[in-house]
Amino acid sequence: MKENVKTHEKKFRSHWGFILASVGSAVGMANVWGFPNKMGTNGGGAFLLIYILFIWIFSYVGLPAEFAIGRRAKTGTLGSYANAWETRSKKASKAGGLLAWLPLMGSMCIAIGYAVIVAYVLKALGSSLNGVLMETNASQWFEGFALSNYSVTPQHIIVVVCTLLTLFLGAKSIEKTNKIMMPLFFIIFVILAIRVAFLPNAAEGYLFMLIPRWEALKNPMVWISAMGQAFFSLSITGSGMIVYGAYLDESEDVVVVSRRTAIFDTLAALVAALVIIPACFSYGLPVDAGPGQLFVTLPTILQNIPLGAFFAVILYVAMIFAGVSSLQNMFEVVGESLLHKFPKLNRKVVLAIICAICLGIGVNMEAISSWGPWMDFVSIYIIPVGAMLGAVSWFWIMKKDILLEEINKGSKKKQGTFWHSIGRYVYVPFTILLCLVAVFMKISF
Repeated sequence: MKENVKTHEKKFRSHWGFILASVGSAVGMANVWGFPNKMGTNGGGAFLLIYILFIWIFSYVGLPAEFAIGRRAKTGTLGSYANAWETRSKKASKAGGLLAWLPLMGSMCIAIGYAVIVAYVLKALGSSLNGVLMETNASQWFEGFALSNYSVTPQHIIVVVCTLLTLFLGAKSIEKTNKIMMPLFFIIFVILAIRVAFLPNAAEGYLFMLIPRWEALKNPMVWISAMGQAFFSLSITGSGMIVYGAYLDESEDVVVVSRRTAIFDTLAALVAALVIIPACFSYGLPVDAGPGQLFVTLPTILQNIPLGAFFAVILYVAMIFAGVSSLQNMFEVVGESLLHKFPKLNRKVVLAIICAICLGIGVNMEAISSWGPWMDFVSIYIIPVGAMLGAVSWFWIMKKDILLEEINKGSKKKQGTFWHSIGRYVYVPFTILLCLVAVFMKISF
């Protein structure tokens, strides 16, 4: 175990390094196509207001709790659940450890499908670089590889192997790569947003985003959609953010770093929406096209603007940064959890096995008809249940004073009964509601 700890350097070295790594985990496809898609179909500005409300609640209690649980246990999902439940009894610890396999499985399952999507993005980057994407019908180009298996296998291998290489040094390499990838992600999308601002009729998109349609607030599904988007945008899944908390110094205020993570994650979603929604309004294209926004809608727009090929390249480079940073978290939480459970294993070997499993399953579902249902299954049945199990474990099973003690380490403004009550009586019911809606109404988030 000592060899693993030494190789892996289980600490983030700086406050902002940790925040950028956490933002990297949170920022991904949920921001770039999920947020504009949900906003476009749920009342525009009204959805935005509700979304910000849920982001505030979840970053105040849910995200800090996951960071704190990981920091206390100093490991990933399996050990953290066992540690939280152990505050009740030794027998409860075993039950918590067994329960943790479900949210951990969720991280692995979503990584399998997510790697395929990032492979699509790498395919789009290649087609942008060689000019193919600018010279062909975007819909036909997308269908040419999205409807068949083994169509992006080379890109798939590159994505998984490159992610694996960034993980070999643990927190140190995760921090270093995200210090590069996340600032570049924001710079690139700001450049794209500025370019889109000069498109004809772009102002209609801004008005749609910023002026609430108050009648939308009467629709319960608008609230449900905003809540689900906030959960998954922040990567609060009962698993992923725990491992980054395990690498967090005890002098850090988990509520403050959670709030800053949420601010940058929300900015990422907004700047993506400032690219996609005004561009769709400008060209009369649907804003609810889901994955098609990245691979059909945006290429169609880019084909019709000056320097479109250049902007296509920087768009897909930014998306690769977002995708790899999210994959880092998914692989890391599974690897760290297994290393804690089986300490004699070698870190590099464990990560290589995880990536091999991801590739082995993923290459057989590279067609959108395969990974689409796979991601729906994970987001409907596994991730919401994992988020609920985590919330219940932290705020109902774990002893209140022990949780608050960990939350308040490094904190200048101490949290108390009010914070815990928000978690127990507001946050937990939201996770239960999300789970029930997802499972019984089969709504994918």
